[in-house]
Amino acid sequence: MSAPARSDVLVLGGGLIGCATAFFLRHTHGKSVTLLERELVGRQASGTNFGGVRRQGRTPQQMPIAHRALRTWAKVRELVGEDLEFRPYGHLRVCYSQERADMMAEYAREIRHAGLDLQLLTPAQLRQRIGIFSDEIIAGSLSPEDGHANPRIAGPAFARAARRLGADIVEHTEVVHVERDGDGFLAESRDGRRWRAEQLLISCGAWSARLSAQFGEPAPLEFRAPSMAVTEPLPYRAGPFVAMNSGLIDEVMYFRQIERGNIVIGGGRRASVDLDTARANIEPDNILRQFRELRRFVPAFARVQLIRVWSGVESYTPDSRPIMGPSARVPGLHYAFGFSGEGFAIGPGVGEVMADGIARGASGLDLSPYAISRFAGSAQVAAIG
Repeated sequence: MSAPARSDVLVLGGGLIGCATAFFLRHTHGKSVTLLERELVGRQASGTNFGGVRRQGRTPQQMPIAHRALRTWAKVRELVGEDLEFRPYGHLRVCYSQERADMMAEYAREIRHAGLDLQLLTPAQLRQRIGIFSDEIIAGSLSPEDGHANPRIAGPAFARAARRLGADIVEHTEVVHVERDGDGFLAESRDGRRWRAEQLLISCGAWSARLSAQFGEPAPLEFRAPSMAVTEPLPYRAGPFVAMNSGLIDEVMYFRQIERGNIVIGGGRRASVDLDTARANIEPDNILRQFRELRRFVPAFARVQLIRVWSGVESYTPDSRPIMGPSARVPGLHYAFGFSGEGFAIGPGVGEVMADGIARGASGLDLSPYAISRFAGSAQVAAIG
Protein backbone atom coordinates (compact mmCIF):
# COMPACT_ATOMS: atom_id res chain seq x y z
CA MET A 1 0.00 0.00 0.00
CA SER A 2 1.37 3.39 -0.99
CA ALA A 3 2.12 6.03 1.65
CA PRO A 4 -0.68 8.51 2.36
CA ALA A 5 -0.52 11.94 0.73
CA ARG A 6 0.29 14.59 3.35
CA SER A 7 -0.88 18.16 3.94
CA ASP A 8 -1.29 20.59 6.82
CA VAL A 9 -5.07 20.49 6.68
CA LEU A 10 -7.50 17.95 5.28
CA VAL A 11 -10.95 19.30 4.38
CA LEU A 12 -13.74 16.76 3.96
CA GLY A 13 -16.59 18.17 1.86
CA GLY A 14 -16.59 20.33 -1.24
CA GLY A 15 -19.54 22.59 -0.58
CA LEU A 16 -19.18 26.35 -0.50
CA ILE A 17 -17.93 26.35 3.10
CA GLY A 18 -15.36 23.61 2.54
CA CYS A 19 -14.09 25.24 -0.66
CA ALA A 20 -13.98 28.70 0.95
CA THR A 21 -12.08 27.34 3.94
CA ALA A 22 -9.55 25.67 1.65
CA PHE A 23 -9.17 28.93 -0.27
CA PHE A 24 -8.56 31.07 2.82
CA LEU A 25 -6.18 28.52 4.32
CA ARG A 26 -4.02 28.99 1.22
CA HIS A 27 -4.72 32.66 0.47
CA THR A 28 -4.38 34.08 3.97
CA HIS A 29 -2.35 31.52 5.89
CA GLY A 30 -0.27 29.65 3.31
CA LYS A 31 -1.25 26.23 4.65
CA SER A 32 -1.04 23.15 2.46
CA VAL A 33 -4.58 21.85 1.94
CA THR A 34 -6.24 18.78 0.51
CA LEU A 35 -10.01 18.84 -0.05
CA LEU A 36 -11.88 15.58 -0.67
CA GLU A 37 -15.34 15.63 -2.23
CA ARG A 38 -17.53 12.57 -2.82
CA GLU A 39 -19.10 13.96 -6.01
CA LEU A 40 -18.41 17.34 -7.62
CA VAL A 41 -17.71 20.50 -5.64
CA GLY A 42 -20.79 22.62 -5.06
CA ARG A 43 -23.18 19.88 -6.11
CA GLN A 44 -25.40 19.49 -3.05
CA ALA A 45 -27.05 22.14 -0.84
CA SER A 46 -24.40 24.75 -1.64
CA GLY A 47 -25.32 24.65 -5.30
CA THR A 48 -29.06 24.03 -5.14
CA ASN A 49 -30.28 26.63 -2.66
CA PHE A 50 -32.17 29.86 -3.29
CA GLY A 51 -29.10 32.12 -3.29
CA GLY A 52 -30.12 34.68 -0.67
CA VAL A 53 -27.41 36.60 1.17
CA ARG A 54 -29.19 38.20 4.10
CA ARG A 55 -28.72 39.42 7.65
CA GLN A 56 -32.34 40.46 8.21
CA GLY A 57 -34.25 37.85 10.18
CA ARG A 58 -31.25 36.53 12.10
CA THR A 59 -30.99 36.59 15.87
CA PRO A 60 -28.64 39.04 17.61
CA GLN A 61 -26.43 36.06 18.49
CA GLN A 62 -26.01 35.23 14.78
CA MET A 63 -25.33 38.78 13.66
CA PRO A 64 -21.51 38.85 14.10
CA ILE A 65 -21.00 35.98 11.64
CA ALA A 66 -23.62 37.47 9.29
CA HIS A 67 -21.83 40.85 9.29
CA ARG A 68 -18.51 39.09 8.69
CA ALA A 69 -19.99 37.08 5.83
CA LEU A 70 -21.43 40.15 4.10
CA ARG A 71 -18.02 41.84 4.19
CA THR A 72 -16.52 38.75 2.58
CA TRP A 73 -19.24 38.65 -0.10
CA ALA A 74 -18.53 42.31 -0.89
CA LYS A 75 -14.93 41.51 -1.86
CA VAL A 76 -15.53 38.07 -3.35
CA ARG A 77 -14.91 39.04 -6.98
CA GLU A 78 -11.51 40.45 -6.03
CA LEU A 79 -10.70 37.37 -3.94
CA VAL A 80 -11.53 34.59 -6.40
CA GLY A 81 -11.18 36.47 -9.69
CA GLU A 82 -14.69 35.58 -10.87
CA ASP A 83 -18.13 37.16 -10.75
CA LEU A 84 -20.31 35.08 -8.43
CA GLU A 85 -23.25 37.35 -9.29
CA PHE A 86 -23.38 38.80 -5.80
CA ARG A 87 -25.67 41.78 -6.06
CA PRO A 88 -26.23 43.91 -2.89
CA TYR A 89 -29.69 45.02 -3.97
CA GLY A 90 -31.25 44.47 -0.56
CA HIS A 91 -33.52 42.03 1.24
CA LEU A 92 -37.16 43.05 1.58
CA ARG A 93 -39.65 41.36 3.89
CA VAL A 94 -43.34 42.10 3.47
CA CYS A 95 -46.49 40.87 5.20
CA TYR A 96 -50.26 40.54 4.92
CA SER A 97 -51.24 41.12 8.58
CA GLN A 98 -50.90 43.86 11.17
CA GLU A 99 -49.63 41.28 13.65
CA ARG A 100 -46.67 40.53 11.37
CA ALA A 101 -46.12 44.23 10.67
CA ASP A 102 -45.85 44.85 14.42
CA MET A 103 -43.40 41.95 14.75
CA MET A 104 -41.21 43.36 11.96
CA ALA A 105 -41.18 46.77 13.65
CA GLU A 106 -40.24 45.23 17.01
CA TYR A 107 -37.47 43.19 15.37
CA ALA A 108 -36.10 46.33 13.68
CA ARG A 109 -35.87 48.07 17.05
CA GLU A 110 -34.16 45.13 18.73
CA ILE A 111 -31.70 44.24 16.00
CA ARG A 112 -30.40 47.81 15.67
CA HIS A 113 -28.31 47.16 18.78
CA ALA A 114 -26.62 44.29 16.89
CA GLY A 115 -25.57 46.60 14.07
CA LEU A 116 -28.37 46.13 11.53
CA ASP A 117 -30.42 49.15 10.46
CA LEU A 118 -33.69 48.31 8.73
CA GLN A 119 -36.04 50.60 6.83
CA LEU A 120 -39.72 50.12 7.66
CA LEU A 121 -41.92 50.85 4.64
CA THR A 122 -45.60 51.69 4.33
CA PRO A 123 -47.80 50.39 1.47
CA ALA A 124 -47.38 53.76 -0.30
CA GLN A 125 -43.58 53.56 0.01
CA LEU A 126 -43.61 49.99 -1.26
CA ARG A 127 -45.65 51.04 -4.29
CA GLN A 128 -43.23 53.87 -4.98
CA ARG A 129 -40.12 51.66 -4.65
CA ILE A 130 -41.33 48.39 -6.15
CA GLY A 131 -44.79 48.94 -7.57
CA ILE A 132 -45.69 45.31 -8.28
CA PHE A 133 -47.18 44.00 -5.04
CA SER A 134 -50.83 43.21 -4.46
CA ASP A 135 -53.03 45.44 -2.31
CA GLU A 136 -52.91 42.76 0.41
CA ILE A 137 -49.36 43.79 1.34
CA ILE A 138 -49.58 46.19 4.31
CA ALA A 139 -45.93 46.71 5.40
CA GLY A 140 -42.33 46.06 4.48
CA SER A 141 -38.90 45.89 6.13
CA LEU A 142 -35.84 46.51 3.96
CA SER A 143 -32.22 45.63 4.70
CA PRO A 144 -30.64 47.63 1.87
CA GLU A 145 -27.11 46.15 1.94
CA ASP A 146 -28.13 42.49 1.82
CA GLY A 147 -28.55 40.77 -1.54
CA HIS A 148 -28.24 37.55 -3.49
CA ALA A 149 -25.70 35.51 -5.47
CA ASN A 150 -25.57 32.50 -7.78
CA PRO A 151 -25.30 29.20 -5.86
CA ARG A 152 -24.44 27.13 -8.92
CA ILE A 153 -21.12 28.87 -9.50
CA ALA A 154 -20.00 29.97 -6.02
CA GLY A 155 -18.53 26.74 -4.63
CA PRO A 156 -16.74 25.74 -7.86
CA ALA A 157 -15.29 29.26 -8.17
CA PHE A 158 -13.78 29.07 -4.68
CA ALA A 159 -12.45 25.59 -5.50
CA ARG A 160 -10.79 26.85 -8.70
CA ALA A 161 -9.28 29.79 -6.85
CA ALA A 162 -7.96 27.47 -4.11
CA ARG A 163 -6.48 25.15 -6.72
CA ARG A 164 -4.73 28.04 -8.44
CA LEU A 165 -3.12 28.85 -5.09
CA GLY A 166 -1.88 25.28 -4.72
CA ALA A 167 -4.66 23.46 -2.86
CA ASP A 168 -5.29 19.86 -3.92
CA ILE A 169 -9.00 19.54 -4.80
CA VAL A 170 -9.93 15.87 -5.21
CA GLU A 171 -13.42 15.09 -6.53
CA HIS A 172 -15.28 11.77 -6.94
CA THR A 173 -13.69 10.54 -3.71
CA GLU A 174 -15.89 9.20 -0.91
CA VAL A 175 -14.25 9.02 2.52
CA VAL A 176 -15.48 5.98 4.41
CA HIS A 177 -13.18 6.07 7.42
CA VAL A 178 -11.28 8.76 9.27
CA GLU A 179 -9.37 8.51 12.54
CA ARG A 180 -6.95 10.26 14.83
CA ASP A 181 -3.56 8.73 14.02
CA GLY A 182 -0.50 9.73 16.03
CA ASP A 183 -0.19 13.50 15.94
CA GLY A 184 -2.61 13.92 13.04
CA PHE A 185 -5.47 12.36 11.09
CA LEU A 186 -5.75 9.58 8.55
CA ALA A 187 -8.60 9.39 6.04
CA GLU A 188 -9.33 6.51 3.69
CA SER A 189 -11.56 6.53 0.63
CA ARG A 190 -13.81 3.77 -0.60
CA ASP A 191 -11.25 2.83 -3.26
CA GLY A 192 -8.43 2.49 -0.71
CA ARG A 193 -6.57 5.77 -1.17
CA ARG A 194 -5.33 7.47 1.99
CA TRP A 195 -4.51 11.00 3.11
CA ARG A 196 -2.82 12.29 6.25
CA ALA A 197 -2.93 15.78 7.78
CA GLU A 198 -2.17 17.55 11.04
CA GLN A 199 -5.65 19.08 11.20
CA LEU A 200 -9.03 17.99 9.89
CA LEU A 201 -12.21 19.88 8.97
CA ILE A 202 -15.46 17.95 8.55
CA SER A 203 -17.80 20.00 6.36
CA CYS A 204 -19.82 17.42 4.45
CA GLY A 205 -23.24 18.93 4.89
CA ALA A 206 -25.91 16.34 5.68
CA TRP A 207 -23.32 13.55 5.70
CA SER A 208 -21.10 15.16 8.35
CA ALA A 209 -22.73 13.41 11.32
CA ARG A 210 -21.62 10.05 9.96
CA LEU A 211 -18.02 11.21 10.30
CA SER A 212 -18.31 13.18 13.54
CA ALA A 213 -19.78 10.04 15.13
CA GLN A 214 -16.51 8.25 14.35
CA PHE A 215 -14.90 10.64 16.85
CA GLY A 216 -17.56 10.11 19.52
CA GLU A 217 -19.43 13.32 18.71
CA PRO A 218 -22.75 12.43 17.07
CA ALA A 219 -24.97 15.26 15.95
CA PRO A 220 -28.80 15.12 15.96
CA LEU A 221 -29.48 16.25 12.40
CA GLU A 222 -32.70 16.20 10.44
CA PHE A 223 -32.68 16.17 6.65
CA ARG A 224 -35.03 18.06 4.36
CA ALA A 225 -35.37 19.07 0.73
CA PRO A 226 -36.44 22.63 -0.13
CA SER A 227 -38.43 23.32 -3.28
CA MET A 228 -37.03 25.77 -5.84
CA ALA A 229 -38.36 26.88 -9.21
CA VAL A 230 -37.45 29.35 -11.91
CA THR A 231 -39.61 31.15 -14.47
CA GLU A 232 -39.07 32.15 -18.05
CA PRO A 233 -37.15 35.44 -18.50
CA LEU A 234 -39.09 38.64 -17.91
CA PRO A 235 -38.05 42.24 -18.53
CA TYR A 236 -35.28 42.90 -16.03
CA ARG A 237 -35.52 45.47 -13.28
CA ALA A 238 -32.89 45.34 -10.56
CA GLY A 239 -34.39 44.94 -7.13
CA PRO A 240 -34.05 43.26 -3.73
CA PHE A 241 -34.79 39.67 -3.01
CA VAL A 242 -38.28 39.64 -1.53
CA ALA A 243 -39.72 37.36 1.15
CA MET A 244 -43.18 36.95 2.63
CA ASN A 245 -43.17 37.12 6.43
CA SER A 246 -45.95 34.87 7.65
CA GLY A 247 -46.64 32.46 10.46
CA LEU A 248 -48.39 30.13 8.01
CA ILE A 249 -45.97 27.78 6.26
CA ASP A 250 -48.11 27.69 3.12
CA GLU A 251 -47.86 31.48 2.76
CA VAL A 252 -44.09 31.58 3.14
CA MET A 253 -42.35 32.17 -0.17
CA TYR A 254 -39.59 34.34 -1.58
CA PHE A 255 -38.32 35.37 -4.98
CA ARG A 256 -35.50 37.25 -6.69
CA GLN A 257 -34.80 38.23 -10.27
CA ILE A 258 -31.50 37.49 -11.92
CA GLU A 259 -29.96 39.64 -14.63
CA ARG A 260 -31.02 37.25 -17.38
CA GLY A 261 -34.57 38.12 -16.37
CA ASN A 262 -35.69 34.85 -14.76
CA ILE A 263 -37.52 34.86 -11.43
CA VAL A 264 -36.15 32.34 -8.90
CA ILE A 265 -38.74 31.14 -6.37
CA GLY A 266 -38.46 29.28 -3.07
CA GLY A 267 -40.22 28.71 0.24
CA GLY A 268 -42.91 26.62 1.84
CA ARG A 269 -42.87 23.01 2.87
CA ARG A 270 -39.81 20.80 2.53
CA ALA A 271 -39.77 17.24 1.21
CA SER A 272 -37.94 14.07 2.23
CA VAL A 273 -34.43 13.03 1.24
CA ASP A 274 -32.43 9.83 0.86
CA LEU A 275 -28.87 10.22 2.14
CA ASP A 276 -27.66 6.93 0.70
CA THR A 277 -28.56 7.93 -2.85
CA ALA A 278 -28.05 11.68 -2.24
CA ARG A 279 -31.52 12.30 -3.66
CA ALA A 280 -33.82 15.15 -2.70
CA ASN A 281 -37.48 14.74 -3.52
CA ILE A 282 -39.69 17.32 -5.21
CA GLU A 283 -43.28 17.71 -4.01
CA PRO A 284 -45.44 18.88 -6.95
CA ASP A 285 -48.12 20.20 -4.59
CA ASN A 286 -45.61 22.54 -3.00
CA ILE A 287 -44.42 23.85 -6.37
CA LEU A 288 -48.02 24.58 -7.35
CA ARG A 289 -48.63 26.23 -3.97
CA GLN A 290 -45.54 28.42 -4.50
CA PHE A 291 -46.88 29.52 -7.85
CA ARG A 292 -50.31 30.29 -6.42
CA GLU A 293 -48.73 32.35 -3.65
CA LEU A 294 -46.52 34.15 -6.16
CA ARG A 295 -49.59 35.20 -8.14
CA ARG A 296 -51.29 36.37 -4.94
CA PHE A 297 -48.12 38.23 -3.93
CA VAL A 298 -47.45 39.78 -7.36
CA PRO A 299 -50.55 39.70 -9.63
CA ALA A 300 -48.45 40.68 -12.66
CA PHE A 301 -46.78 37.25 -12.49
CA ALA A 302 -50.07 35.40 -12.99
CA ARG A 303 -49.31 34.20 -16.52
CA VAL A 304 -45.57 33.66 -16.27
CA GLN A 305 -44.31 30.15 -17.13
CA LEU A 306 -42.25 27.93 -14.86
CA ILE A 307 -39.41 26.29 -16.77
CA ARG A 308 -37.55 24.23 -14.16
CA VAL A 309 -37.84 22.95 -10.59
CA TRP A 310 -35.16 21.43 -8.36
CA SER A 311 -34.13 20.65 -4.80
CA GLY A 312 -31.12 19.65 -2.68
CA VAL A 313 -30.22 17.86 0.55
CA GLU A 314 -30.11 20.16 3.60
CA SER A 315 -29.38 19.33 7.24
CA TYR A 316 -31.00 20.97 10.24
CA THR A 317 -30.05 21.02 13.92
CA PRO A 318 -32.70 21.01 16.67
CA ASP A 319 -31.89 24.62 17.66
CA SER A 320 -31.36 25.84 14.07
CA ARG A 321 -27.80 26.89 14.92
CA PRO A 322 -24.89 25.42 12.96
CA ILE A 323 -22.18 23.20 14.35
CA MET A 324 -19.05 25.26 13.86
CA GLY A 325 -15.65 25.34 15.53
CA PRO A 326 -13.24 22.92 17.19
CA SER A 327 -14.09 19.49 18.49
CA ALA A 328 -14.70 19.19 22.22
CA ARG A 329 -12.87 15.86 22.33
CA VAL A 330 -10.16 15.65 19.69
CA PRO A 331 -7.34 18.20 19.25
CA GLY A 332 -6.94 19.39 15.67
CA LEU A 333 -10.47 18.39 14.63
CA HIS A 334 -12.90 21.05 13.44
CA TYR A 335 -16.53 21.10 12.27
CA ALA A 336 -18.65 23.28 9.99
CA PHE A 337 -22.03 21.74 9.18
CA GLY A 338 -25.71 21.71 10.12
CA PHE A 339 -26.40 25.21 8.79
CA SER A 340 -30.17 24.61 8.68
CA GLY A 341 -30.77 26.08 5.24
CA GLU A 342 -28.58 29.16 5.87
CA GLY A 343 -25.11 27.95 4.86
CA PHE A 344 -24.91 29.67 1.49
CA ALA A 345 -25.73 33.13 2.84
CA ILE A 346 -22.83 33.06 5.30
CA GLY A 347 -20.64 30.50 3.51
CA PRO A 348 -17.66 32.66 2.43
CA GLY A 349 -17.56 34.31 5.85
CA VAL A 350 -17.69 30.95 7.60
CA GLY A 351 -14.82 29.76 5.39
CA GLU A 352 -12.75 32.78 6.41
CA VAL A 353 -13.57 32.28 10.10
CA MET A 354 -12.83 28.55 9.99
CA ALA A 355 -9.51 29.11 8.21
CA ASP A 356 -8.50 31.63 10.88
CA GLY A 357 -9.45 29.23 13.65
CA ILE A 358 -7.63 26.30 12.10
CA ALA A 359 -4.48 28.24 11.23
CA ARG A 360 -4.20 30.56 14.25
CA GLY A 361 -6.32 28.89 16.91
CA ALA A 362 -8.62 31.92 17.06
CA SER A 363 -11.04 33.51 14.62
CA GLY A 364 -11.95 36.77 16.34
CA LEU A 365 -15.54 35.57 16.77
CA ASP A 366 -17.10 33.74 19.68
CA LEU A 367 -17.99 30.32 18.29
CA SER A 368 -19.04 28.80 21.62
CA PRO A 369 -22.80 29.01 20.77
CA TYR A 370 -22.10 26.74 17.81
CA ALA A 371 -20.00 24.10 19.61
CA ILE A 372 -20.87 20.47 18.95
CA SER A 373 -20.52 19.87 22.69
CA ARG A 374 -23.99 21.39 23.25
CA PHE A 375 -25.41 18.06 22.08
CA ALA A 376 -23.24 15.90 24.36
CA GLY A 377 -25.35 13.67 26.53
CA SER A 378 -28.51 14.50 24.60
CA ALA A 379 -31.16 11.82 24.43
CA GLN A 380 -31.22 12.49 20.70
CA VAL A 381 -28.81 10.59 18.53
CA ALA A 382 -27.39 11.53 15.16
CA ALA A 383 -29.76 10.83 12.33
CA ILE A 384 -27.54 9.17 9.77
CA GLY A 385 -30.04 8.16 7.13
